[in-house]
Amino acid sequence: MISRIDLRGDALPEGPALRDLLPRADFDVQAALEKVRPICEDVHHRGDAALIDFAERFDGVRLESVRVPAQALADALAGLDADVRAALEESIRRARLVHRAQRRTAHTTQVVPGGSVTEKWVPVERVGLYAPGGRSVYPSSVIMNAVPAQEAGVESIALASPPQSDFGGLPHPTILAACALLGVDEVYAAGGATAVAMFAYGTESCPPANMVTGPGNIWVAAAKRYFTGRIGIDTEAGPTEIAILADDTADPAHVAADLISQAEHDPLAAAVLVTDSPDLADAVEKELEPQVSATKHVDDRIRPALAGRQSAIVLVDGVEEGLKVVDAYGAEHLEIQTAHATAVADRVRNAGAIFIGPWAPVSLGDYAAGSNHVLPTGGCACHSSGLSVQSFLRGIHIVDYTEDALAEVAHHVVTLAEAEDLPAHGAAVKARFGWKVPESK
Repeated sequence: MISRIDLRGDALPEGPALRDLLPRADFDVQAALEKVRPICEDVHHRGDAALIDFAERFDGVRLESVRVPAQALADALAGLDADVRAALEESIRRARLVHRAQRRTAHTTQVVPGGSVTEKWVPVERVGLYAPGGRSVYPSSVIMNAVPAQEAGVESIALASPPQSDFGGLPHPTILAACALLGVDEVYAAGGATAVAMFAYGTESCPPANMVTGPGNIWVAAAKRYFTGRIGIDTEAGPTEIAILADDTADPAHVAADLISQAEHDPLAAAVLVTDSPDLADAVEKELEPQVSATKHVDDRIRPALAGRQSAIVLVDGVEEGLKVVDAYGAEHLEIQTAHATAVADRVRNAGAIFIGPWAPVSLGDYAAGSNHVLPTGGCACHSSGLSVQSFLRGIHIVDYTEDALAEVAHHVVTLAEAEDLPAHGAAVKARFGWKVPESK
């Protein structure tokens, strides 16, 4: 059901050479880019009419309007199962606790007497959030996108999710109910690249956004790449992934369950176990079959994901080597199930989120840990972070110098301007002092 990669014996290679040995899904965003280009440009030129036509083509439903009526949000919340509502409310509460603590305040540095630099933090003005609606429904993604944007102080927040033929062309009612709980009342029935294009260009019903965030399929990722530079994005999210670094102290039933939990997202989902224990590897393999057989989405998602090239059990000589492997892999979700797990986790450099020990499965982070589950995939954790309040803030430097403070450093500015062969830069300083460089004090 799942392959093995044996990296024991020889010294592990460094950098790209090690990454090339590790499993990864095929996910060619560049190839998808050429297919989404005409879709995006059609939305640019025809606006809502194009969105309606694409909804009929891709989602099998003819919309009267792309904007979701306020009454539909209220009805969805009224009809929400009480237990689901309670779970969503607790997820929101915990997410707010964590993300509220991420707020940043202005800080002023007094560089010299009379010369200061202040860094202030300004939220993005308008954000478009995306909640997928393909194989599964993700109200949790509504929470993970909306809460940090709200806590950052974003004034205008809109959300798009694909129209569903089963619900009269509206997004899934649980998505709408989550929006209602969060106070997000600007919601659109638009999916995939069309939703990203709607936010990037704007249409008759939807003003353009400064930024688009949220997970999605390859078409969403390709559209984000297409619009990078025009709008800000969080990340080009690829197939979801879990890596588990485990030794012989790990419970194989837990490890198998966690691998399966990630595999049920998508046939391209990656499930990777890195271990120095052949006995654990054997035990996990034995656990997989009965656990897979007992769950849902077996043949369309879980088995293809576990059997795919993106999933494997990786054998290493020790936890030290395992750390090198998981750092090279840069997992979206990384579980540490080893002895002294906290100390081991503290040494990890590259991961979207780290889950320590047997009682912090990735599923907890997906819904109710308080952490954010919109995380970098495809090895991007080596340079990118998950979604946070910081994602929606811009740092602006405010420079405030008096005449004396400028005079004190003027000769350095002029010297560096001339060294770079940019004499007009120096002249902009000289002009303030009668075209003479003040003598340094």
